[in-house]
Amino acid sequence: MSTTWNIKELTGYKPQTTFWSDFDIADHFGLQAIQDTYNRSFSEWKNNCIYVTELCMVLNWKIWQHWENKDYHKSCLYDRLWKQCDEWCLNNLKGEELEYFIRTTD
Repeated sequence: MSTTWNIKELTGYKPQTTFWSDFDIADHFGLQAIQDTYNRSFSEWKNNCIYVTELCMVLNWKIWQHWENKDYHKSCLYDRLWKQCDEWCLNNLKGEELEYFIRTTD
């Protein structure tokens, strides 16, 4: 069952990527597919401030989506991936990019 990321309705943020649907698809194929999707997405987009910020946001929302559905294995994987992405952003984004990341994810 695919889900809709209703972030625009809840926060006003308009998604810029397909990350939500990419991970929604990966969810159906299990933990390794989620990890692979993260590895490809992060590797490809970590140098794009807007995209890596959205990646971090999607990972965070996926934690809670799976927690609420009592799929704790997926929730824990998403939590680990979110922590990696968030830490990378905080340590590598600078100046206006870091400000964008913090403002957008706050």
